[in-house]
Amino acid sequence: MRLDRDYLTHYLRQPSVVQYAATRATGANLPRLSPSALAAFEIPLPPIEEQRRIAAILDQAGAIRTKRRQVLAHLDALAESTFHAMFEGEPATATVADIGSSIRTGPFGSQLLHSEFVDEGVAVLGLDNVVGNDFRWGERRFITPAKYERLKRYTVQPGDVLISIMGTTGRCVVVPDGIPTAINTKHICAITADRSRVEPAFLRASFLWHPTSREHLRRQTKGSIMDGLNMGIIKAMPVPTPGLDRQKEYVARVAAVDAQRAVVGRALAADDELFGSLQSRAFQGEL
Repeated sequence: MRLDRDYLTHYLRQPSVVQYAATRATGANLPRLSPSALAAFEIPLPPIEEQRRIAAILDQAGAIRTKRRQVLAHLDALAESTFHAMFEGEPATATVADIGSSIRTGPFGSQLLHSEFVDEGVAVLGLDNVVGNDFRWGERRFITPAKYERLKRYTVQPGDVLISIMGTTGRCVVVPDGIPTAINTKHICAITADRSRVEPAFLRASFLWHPTSREHLRRQTKGSIMDGLNMGIIKAMPVPTPGLDRQKEYVARVAAVDAQRAVVGRALAADDELFGSLQSRAFQGEL
């Protein structure tokens, strides 16, 4: 019986098949499948014309997902390109210390131990909340209300700018509205901005993309791969402070982009779910 190449490719790309192959791979440093393991794969083989029909349907569904990802990538880059277009030549005449009404890291050492995390209570924000340069809920960590009473000075507020200073350093997010009461860990520096001088979203953008700000970080950490930051480096970081009207214009543009990203992201999630369903049905003879 003939086997269509595209049909075979789609079959082998199924998550269940990839996982199955991973469990049978050998070699710690360079996992590989032996010829006997490959030969053991059982592939449903309908007539060749049916294989081509299935492959064509999955190709079309895959192309829609690819285009949606391309749109999302374009939107991801739009905030940065907008910042450069508006503020590339803006001089960095202030420092973070000048425009931060409060700058602090989280509790150190014995102030907060991993053994003190509980299943519910007051949230604790860490690297996983900032690593993508967009605030996300990752692994949920909590402390008891009683513990929080002793660590209140580390409370994170909506609008605070969070910067990772250990591990994956140099990532930056703005804390969104509506988060529950939370503190940050020692891996994060939290900045409460002076809103009479700077918009939090603009400060985040400056930290990520302004050439003078980035050069300060590169110079202070002796290279583009940042091993670690500290509050002294962050406080001394030069930042631009254009008029609030221009900052708010930028923030409004980015908010519009973020709204589009959310719509496209939901559509992509639906595309992925549909594609997974099509894959499953295709190789069970139900498509």
